[in-house]
Formats: sequence, structure tokens, C-alpha cells
Amino acid sequence: MLPGRMRPGSEVEMAEAALSKSGTMAGLTLKNIMKIYPHSGDQKKSKKKKGEPEKKTNLQVTDEGVIAVQKFNLDIADKEFIVLVGPSGCGKSTTLRMVAGLEEISGGELYIDGKLMNDVAPKDRDIAMVFQSYALYPHMTVYENMAFPLKLRKVPKDEIDRRVREAAEILDITQYLDRKPKALSGGQRQRVAIGRAIVREPKVLLMDEPLSNLDAKLRNQMRAEIIKLRQKINTTFIYVTHDQTEAMTLGDRIVIMKDGFIQQIGTPQEVFDHPANLFVAGFIGTPQMNYFDAKLVKDGSKYSVETGGVKVELSEAKQKALAAKNVPAQDITLGVRPSHMALTDGANSITATVDVSEMMGSEVHLHANANGKDVVIIVPTVDLSGNHKDTFSYGAKIHFTFSGNVCHVFGSDGKNLEF
Repeated sequence: MLPGRMRPGSEVEMAEAALSKSGTMAGLTLKNIMKIYPHSGDQKKSKKKKGEPEKKTNLQVTDEGVIAVQKFNLDIADKEFIVLVGPSGCGKSTTLRMVAGLEEISGGELYIDGKLMNDVAPKDRDIAMVFQSYALYPHMTVYENMAFPLKLRKVPKDEIDRRVREAAEILDITQYLDRKPKALSGGQRQRVAIGRAIVREPKVLLMDEPLSNLDAKLRNQMRAEIIKLRQKINTTFIYVTHDQTEAMTLGDRIVIMKDGFIQQIGTPQEVFDHPANLFVAGFIGTPQMNYFDAKLVKDGSKYSVETGGVKVELSEAKQKALAAKNVPAQDITLGVRPSHMALTDGANSITATVDVSEMMGSEVHLHANANGKDVVIIVPTVDLSGNHKDTFSYGAKIHFTFSGNVCHVFGSDGKNLEF
């Protein structure tokens, strides 16, 4: 356990205490937020023992300690649904816990509804949190679990009953109110956990990977339930996940993080269409974006990309973006998404050899080798006339191309040259 972490039991108790008083909406502002886990005495003195594997981390380590989150700046509007997404260890859950008050803020300022919250206790922040592990009390019924945080605040019984039944109706769990958690499925337990959070009518609802313990089908169902829930309750959502599909389907805006830093903030469509760097380009989108060693060529005022003997002129919008920054000709990494590549008859195209052909129903994912690079091409199984296309066997030669409006050009530092 990292220094500064609280015991799981403490987290739940503190989160239970973070109850609503006013039920009003709130915006949030995070200014230069930082989280540093200080070195313990043992960590300072200890040395790696012989034969012990070396622990690898990409987080910055200073004399003060390990910097888990740094220079985090974000403005969140009332009722906005913000998703923090990134790989394990990127700092997204730590950021959420700082908003909740479960982690001390090492630097920067947190404002909720315009009020500085750095030193405000969790119970006074008017937030509620849904945990990955549900965190339900096994000896209580569903009704008692949902009512418990309101009882802590000595809310009148009739008001408790109204709020619990209203939340149960919204989440379609009225029929389970007399059951105990052990009699419920994972999806039902998560609904109860969400219900226990929304009965407080908090200003901010925090959700820490709430669907990660569910199977694929339940995750899809619960994603839809959360989207519906968002329409029914007036609160600000901050949602943490490592699943880019959840991020793309749920968020008004998504915040992509890596190694404690924000990589890009934007709507799902913005980060998909205009990734800020190679990390974002590879993280967002399934299957992952294809990369090619290429050259950015400038003929007069026109930009083109060259790779594998093929030259493609970039679209007008990309021309303008590059020209505005006066980007010079250079070696680049060219990115093209699998769904944006098309098979062709061989003229002005790249040749590849099929390694694997994955049938996905309405489309085939072709894994191929092109000039020593692994590429994935998505091909519809039926053409516009309704005719089924040929299948592709191992070793088959194919030719593909792409247009200039779907090219992403990244410099040697990994940043998108259009930015």
C-alpha cells in the first residue's frame, strides 16, 4: 500500500459521510493539482537485494517522493459528465480520490461550486462515490444499504423512504429492496451501490471503475443504465475507467492520462479524429491505429505523405493546419485507423501479405504485414450491391490505400504536427 493510502474500511465510512445538504448542482475547478507519495524511511534506506527484480515505473521520482499526479488542470461545468481514462497507474483514481477528500492534495487548488476545498473534510464536500468493489454492507438489506447514509445524517424517516424508493424506481431495483447483497448478481449490486450514492442528491457523483468487475454483457447493459441515469438526475459526474469504450460512450468530454500527466482533453469525437500525440492515437480506437514510417513532403504550398512507395496528398483542412504552423518537410510517423484503409486493385497502393483473417460478422479484420510492419485493415464482408466479398487466406497478397483526410502525422517527439 502506497504511503498516504487509507484502509478500505475508512474509505467507505468517509464516503458514506459525504452527504448532500442542498442538492444543488456544482461545477469543479482543478488548478495545478499534484499528488506526491513521500518516501518512507524504509524506502530511502533500502537497496535492491541480489537477484530481486527491479521495479519499473514511469512516474517521476523526486527527493520528495513519487509524483502520481502533476499539473492537473481541468474545469468541469454543472451537470457535465467527465471521464478520466488511461492505463493502470496513470493517476486517474488518485485524482478522483483527491476530489473526494480520500487523498490529501499535495499541491494546487480544488474548487467545488466556487469554494476552495483543499482542507475541507469529505463529509462537507457534498459528494458521493461509487466504488469498484460495490462496498455494500452484507448484513443489511438493499433498502437498509441505501438508507444508511441518510440515517447517519438523521434525515426524517419519511424523507428517507421517499428518496430510497425514488432511487430504486430510477434504477429498477424496487423488487430487490428486501434482499441482502449476497442474493443479488454483480450488476444488481452495482445498481444498489449507485442508488446508495444518488439518494444523497450530491453536488458531485464520483465513480471509480464501477463496471470493471462485471462481465462483458453486463458492462454493456450497465453503460446504457448509467447513460439513462445521467438524464434523470441533476448532478455532475466524474467517472474513472481504463476502458476506452466506456470513455467514448459515456463522456461529454474525456481526459486521457499517462504517467500522472494529462495527454489530451476533448469530446470523444475530437480525441478520435484529432489525437494530440501517438499515445492518445494508440489508446483511443479499437483496433489500434496503424503506424507507418513515412516522410512529410512539401511541394510549394502543398503537403503530402510518402510511405511504401505511395504518395498521398493531405486534405485541405490538414494542409491549412500544417501551413499555419509552417511545418517543414521531415521524417514522420504516419497514423491511419484500420477502418480508414481500403483494399484496391494495386495502382498507387501498398502491398501486404495476410497473416490472420478474423471474421467479425459484418466485417473482416485482416492482420497483414506491409514492408515489415504489422497492419490491421477492416474490410466489410458485403459490398454496396449486397454481394459477399472473397475471403482472405493466410499468405494472400493484398493491396491497400487511404485518403489524405484520414492521415495523422506525428513528429519525432510523438506529437501531432497539426497541433
